[in-house]
Amino acid sequence: MNNKETISHEGVVTRITDDELEIKILAQGACAACHAKSACGMGEQAEKILTVPRPEGQEFQLFQKVNVKMAIGQGNKAAVLAYLIPILLLLAVLFACLGLGLNDGLSALFSIVALIPYYIVLYSQRDKLKKQFEYSIE
Repeated sequence: MNNKETISHEGVVTRITDDELEIKILAQGACAACHAKSACGMGEQAEKILTVPRPEGQEFQLFQKVNVKMAIGQGNKAAVLAYLIPILLLLAVLFACLGLGLNDGLSALFSIVALIPYYIVLYSQRDKLKKQFEYSIE
């Protein structure tokens, strides 16, 4: 992957299994100036734990520093699933409830409650989604 086509973060290996690595990524000051911060989501968090499939033929040690890369397109897809779809769902339910003549408070409550099934479906599909987001480690 070309550097212009990837989002990259430095992290530390915190757990190693036969199949996976757990990597702790710390958001750095450079995130504020990063062109992909809206797709990445690291700008809002101080720390994030990623579980990444362990690359074959490479040895890793606990607390080893690594760079984790992901294609920008995958970061954009993650942003759509995590931010865009929920806000569109929330607004659609809100305006539908207001259009039906419900009061503002009840409309807002229904809008928030409408997100619960979305996040349940997202959570139930986490294994399938995990396969769609590929990380590379260097």
